[in-house]
Amino acid sequence: MTYGKLYLIPTPLGDGAPETVLPAPVFSLLPTLHRFVVEETRTARRFLSAAGLKGHIGELEFHELNEHTAPSEVEKFLHLFEDGTSVGLLSEAGLPAVADPGALLVALCHRHGIEVVPLVGPSSLMMALMASGLNGQSFAFVGYIPAKTEERRTALKALEKRSAAARQSQILIETPYRNDSLFADMLQCLSGNTRLCVAANLTCEDQFIRTRTIAQWKASPVTIGKRPCVFVILSEHLSF
Repeated sequence: MTYGKLYLIPTPLGDGAPETVLPAPVFSLLPTLHRFVVEETRTARRFLSAAGLKGHIGELEFHELNEHTAPSEVEKFLHLFEDGTSVGLLSEAGLPAVADPGALLVALCHRHGIEVVPLVGPSSLMMALMASGLNGQSFAFVGYIPAKTEERRTALKALEKRSAAARQSQILIETPYRNDSLFADMLQCLSGNTRLCVAANLTCEDQFIRTRTIAQWKASPVTIGKRPCVFVILSEHLSF
């Protein structure tokens, strides 16, 4: 069996022009592909149109893989590669397969010996960490934490303890409409000396990045709103 390749195609983090955040090789590759696995077809079509394929979208083939796709259904995507055709993987924003259901497709390709080719693009997680001034030598991405208040506060305290014990920055994200409730819980339950970076709408015109102690945030809080946001926590009891 001859398989094509899986290309992991980055997308912008916001609504700006793709050429402001994506390198030239991405734009060179896109016209060579006609088959895509995407989180949401409408968003993918919009991105590809803005990336230079306007007028050709009707010629493309889209297959959805998202949070509604059961792991047992992923095997069906194998046939997309069986005719030697290469496939592009697109997530909603940033890098595919990082905090993204596309990881299931990448795993499928490895199981069947299909070559996986990652392309360069924006990672909100790494951009937040590099701009935070916190520990970039030891860090953990913990993804989403519980949404219920008491469970979330317990999780935040555990992350703070882990940060202190491991001398490690803790990176987390939240569904945008819960940003402000998460931020409020951070101010409520974390130590005043713990440092917190809030990085919202990265690469966009209204980008916001601030690192302060919890005590400083309490004295001058902000409203994050429904903007994509990354939070980075580091216990003040560290030295590195």
